[in-house]
Amino acid sequence: MNKESVGVVETKYFHIEEPIDLDSGEVIDEVTVAYETYGELNKEKSNAILICHALTGDAHAAGWHEGDKKPGWWEIVIGPGKALNTEKYFIICSNVLGGCKGTTGPSSINPKTGKEYGLDFPVITIGDMVKVQKKLIDSFNITQLAAIIGGSMGGMQVLEWMVSYPTMMKKAIPIATAAMSSPQQIAFNAVGRQSIFSDPHWKGGNYYESGVIPRNGLSLARMIAHITYLSDESMDIKFGRGLQDKDEISYDFSLDFQVESYLKHQGETFVKRFDANSYLYITKAVDLFDLSINDSLIDGFKNVEAKVQVLSVDSDWLYPTEQSTDIVTALNANNVDVSFSEIKSNYGHDAFLLEKGQLNYLFANFLSESVVEDLMMENIATIKADADVVEAAKLMLDRHVTHIPVVTDENKLIGIVTSWDLSKSIATDSNHLTDIMTTTVKYCNAGDTIEEIARHMRKFDISCLPVVDEDMVVLGLITTDQISNLLS
Repeated sequence: MNKESVGVVETKYFHIEEPIDLDSGEVIDEVTVAYETYGELNKEKSNAILICHALTGDAHAAGWHEGDKKPGWWEIVIGPGKALNTEKYFIICSNVLGGCKGTTGPSSINPKTGKEYGLDFPVITIGDMVKVQKKLIDSFNITQLAAIIGGSMGGMQVLEWMVSYPTMMKKAIPIATAAMSSPQQIAFNAVGRQSIFSDPHWKGGNYYESGVIPRNGLSLARMIAHITYLSDESMDIKFGRGLQDKDEISYDFSLDFQVESYLKHQGETFVKRFDANSYLYITKAVDLFDLSINDSLIDGFKNVEAKVQVLSVDSDWLYPTEQSTDIVTALNANNVDVSFSEIKSNYGHDAFLLEKGQLNYLFANFLSESVVEDLMMENIATIKADADVVEAAKLMLDRHVTHIPVVTDENKLIGIVTSWDLSKSIATDSNHLTDIMTTTVKYCNAGDTIEEIARHMRKFDISCLPVVDEDMVVLGLITTDQISNLLS
């Protein structure tokens, strides 16, 4: 365990007392949510980031469980000094509704029968998963998350949050995902489900009491899905046409190739950690996902308020870049502050779990918040209200500025004079500063974020703002040119 890890962690459990109304019209009672947190929630409760896991993930995103040989599934980006810095942020990750890693799902006990739900568990949606996550976030009395981040099905949850609770997050990063499942994506999930249905040990979903799980069906489903997570290039690099534990082809139906053995291993290990019925329900939720309204993704995103960074992977053929750019186009049409980057990788879809360098770089840049104090000009020219217009004009020429704050003897802001005001003085034949200066001054504070101030300046068509403290004492100036240079 290194110093960049959050160390040993434990999974916690949140019990939702009220019933959850599902998108299907069904209601589910007594939902338990498994979750983990890393870092400390600040007193303003403004530093929380929600991490949403993919199809077969869980709440264990970082750190180590006692006795485990591997850390959490996103250890590469969560921890001290990483992009999701636990010395700065409070990270939350929960297992989704319908899962089998501590959150209520088909393998949980139905309180009405005292037995596992099985197929009595209601069909759920990505929206239902997010409703449950919202209950968890509310339990911390968090009114707005600093960010929500997730890849693949986790990215779908991010998009659902953006649409269903548009004011609940400042920033959002959906990765390698889609705003609606395509026919090909649905097809792969359907074949996976059919492989489980066809296993005689599935028994219509009622296999829990027998103690015999539909191992072959679930293993095959995982093998099929795992192919879609890799790229042709990554498989060629990793396996080529290499033989497994033999020097020549056997000419029978044993495993000849390394790639065959690899997929078989993936299937066999998966059945040890995942429930077949959960696989059915979660893949169905992915298939049902569609954020368009009347076939319009633009209409679907009309209420989005978060700043968004959309990421795709150039070698991902399961969720290709085109689906990410569709999201970007729809967000742009709604004047959402959105950026896009394509991760360069030969890993395929799984790159969002593996590309440590690119992910940390992209996350850190997007999440960083420059404040006015970082950028403002200090030791600026100021002028008193009893000065005349000529004095103001000379000061502007000497200091090469177009805006001068007007201050009291205590350097408190009472107005501003601009080069435009000086032009006005000529037209009105005024020589007193008080006749031409602006007294209803827009201003900002040193701790305001650059993003907030940029929006404010655009809204009021302002090119320069005085920076003041809580007593209105002038500290400096910030201009649109400075902000533009920073953002570029």
